[in-house]
Amino acid sequence: MSTIVTRIPPSPTGHFHIGTARAALFNYLFARHHGGRIVFRSEDTDRTRSKREYEDEIIEGLHWLGMEWDEFSRQSENAPRHRELLEKLVAEGKAYVSAEPAKDAPERTVEVVRLKNPGKAITFTDLVRGDITFDTTELGDFVIARSLGDPLYHFAVVVDDMDASVTHVIRGEDHISNTPRQILIQEALGAPRPAYAHIPLILDEKRAKLSKRSGATAVTDYRNEGFLPEALVNYLALLGWSPGDDREDFSLAELVATFSLEGVQKSGAAWSREKLLSVNQRWMRKLSDADFLTHLDVGRNSSYMPEERLAKTVPLLKERAQTFGEARDLLSGELACLFTAPTPSLDTLRAKEPADRPSLTKTALEGILAPLESLPDGVSVEAVKDTLMPLADAEETKGKGGRGAVLWPLRYALSGQERSPDPFTLITILGKGESRDRIRTALAILG
Repeated sequence: MSTIVTRIPPSPTGHFHIGTARAALFNYLFARHHGGRIVFRSEDTDRTRSKREYEDEIIEGLHWLGMEWDEFSRQSENAPRHRELLEKLVAEGKAYVSAEPAKDAPERTVEVVRLKNPGKAITFTDLVRGDITFDTTELGDFVIARSLGDPLYHFAVVVDDMDASVTHVIRGEDHISNTPRQILIQEALGAPRPAYAHIPLILDEKRAKLSKRSGATAVTDYRNEGFLPEALVNYLALLGWSPGDDREDFSLAELVATFSLEGVQKSGAAWSREKLLSVNQRWMRKLSDADFLTHLDVGRNSSYMPEERLAKTVPLLKERAQTFGEARDLLSGELACLFTAPTPSLDTLRAKEPADRPSLTKTALEGILAPLESLPDGVSVEAVKDTLMPLADAEETKGKGGRGAVLWPLRYALSGQERSPDPFTLITILGKGESRDRIRTALAILG
């Protein structure tokens, strides 16, 4: 079997789209699975909309996802070759220059190049969908270039694929209708026909093609939000492809080893942010605590966060956050109390105190100090709970107030927030000394 060659041919006319990333991934996986080659071709012939910054964004995004290639080119750099073959087709009588009214200004005449269409049925075997037949008669003699120096997409892509020896064209199903035109151009040029595989589109919740109206569609948006590249690759691979078993977690290397076009589905692949978040959280939880903190990258904002205490928050962050953006929000929100001493409110401290027991809150907090002092350094959450929970259970048996009369003021004294982790977790992270100081601050407020 000859060497398999696929191509990643993004158009640098906008941000790096999720659909482009998924198509690139399938081409990457197929080529690498078979030990083949990958050609990256920037299809930048749209002179008005193509921008180098978009190209750079796509390249950076693909590298972030873990993909690389064996050859790089820009379609615009192949202009001399495109003109050479257009002139050859005209000279051979397979195409002709046609003087026609301009579409945007009918009073003006332009010269376009049209392919002489033999008007026959074209059948090609799609590796996902089976045999597909088109009657090309209705296409007429279609335009392949705006001029001899300005080829249209269909012509340029056929020439570039031919010159790069591309054997497999793996792309979205919205390109199926382009295939008969490209096959006619191949036949006119005497180019070999590559194998085609049209993969399902990514659909939004309304079963429409995923677009900006559906939410974030640029890969950089997900990167900035704090998704892991491993998670995004894992999720994109399973959009329209199945490994044939119940596995859900795949590294890029595992995908290369497993991927086959036989597993690609015909029906549209439904995008689910909730599913992506779940996949991302699983990958976050796989990280070591040290790697988690590296990805967290709180940077200059962490100067007030003691390193040891920040490390102790990792289990909490792994439990609660589905992206590193959410983790950073937790550190500046619900978990900010772990790094900044609170100033509790008297009314909130006494919120669970029964009216007929006005000293219960103060008594409860005073009663916690001695057991707290008995705890060893580096104590576990379970050990803190085993030590302090009997105090709350004892209050439960007395009737009014119950456990809440002990646990609420303790948690609020430690956090200064109405929403925070449980008091046992707070004590474990804050440490005995800091916890004691915060309880004494609350007792001073209680008078």
